[in-house]
Amino acid sequence: MYIENLKVVDCTIRDGGLMNNWNFDDDFVKTVYKSCVEAGVDYMEIGYKSSEKAYSRKENGPWKFCDEADIRRIVGDNKTKTKISVMIDIGRIELDAIKPKKESAIDMIRVACYVHQIDKAIQHAEHCLDKGYEVCINLMSVSKVIEPDLDEALRDIAKSRVQTFYLVDSFGSLYSDHIESLMAKYTTALPGKQIGIHAHNNMQMAFSNTITSIKCGATMVDATFLGLGRGAGNCPMECLIAFLKNPKYRLLPILEGIQKKVHPLEKEIQWGYHIPYMISGSMNEHPKDSLEWMDSDNRNDFMSFLRKMHDKEVLE
Repeated sequence: MYIENLKVVDCTIRDGGLMNNWNFDDDFVKTVYKSCVEAGVDYMEIGYKSSEKAYSRKENGPWKFCDEADIRRIVGDNKTKTKISVMIDIGRIELDAIKPKKESAIDMIRVACYVHQIDKAIQHAEHCLDKGYEVCINLMSVSKVIEPDLDEALRDIAKSRVQTFYLVDSFGSLYSDHIESLMAKYTTALPGKQIGIHAHNNMQMAFSNTITSIKCGATMVDATFLGLGRGAGNCPMECLIAFLKNPKYRLLPILEGIQKKVHPLEKEIQWGYHIPYMISGSMNEHPKDSLEWMDSDNRNDFMSFLRKMHDKEVLE
């Protein structure tokens, strides 16, 4: 499936860090970076850029903060075709702490927000644009957003200077018909802008939904090595690269990175499809309850978790 202007974004360290508080050692991160470069992956999202006022360094590893020295220790001056990306959250970063692009190894900054934060997200994104970065806005939890609010957000994005806007299935609850409908809405409301997709795998739909979004016009797509990401994880990079059959990308370096580092990590932390994640996804709920359940001794008591989620739904 050859699409000339398609761009692939690796989120292994950033989204995978949600499972180990971004405590990846340098060798792990360097291996993922080397694999991305050799595979022709367009962007590697190396983590979050966050303020120490918002997060503790005692509880979080370096890729929650993405200091310039840490990034350069991995990528040097990054004289490759793989660009470096970071994500920022509204209210958890001091904008003045973001250096001008000419002083940074970072190429792109992605702003994550909820629909009620769209004005602030545009402000953050345009601040980063003025400093010379590529920018995206990732509107999270779109499956919970009512249509009038989404339409208003899209109108604001259309008037902004932000060139890339993401469809984010935060809860892994969307099916292909939802993706088709949202992609039609996004592309109609945002002519001339690039649409991206970030999918979670609670319902085992991340790969399928990513393919659907591409067929509907998405030109920036997220994936992770072996699907490493929060809870059920994300669209697997190896599946995506194999599907694209684009000579720009190479599968072997991805498999090398998985074999050397990501697959062995499964002995330490657990991610990927599991029934508690499926339950929260099917109910269009944030995976925090399923994550807590998976950390308990009851992780394989699927019926009790379903009852718990039904009881919570009734109470709410």
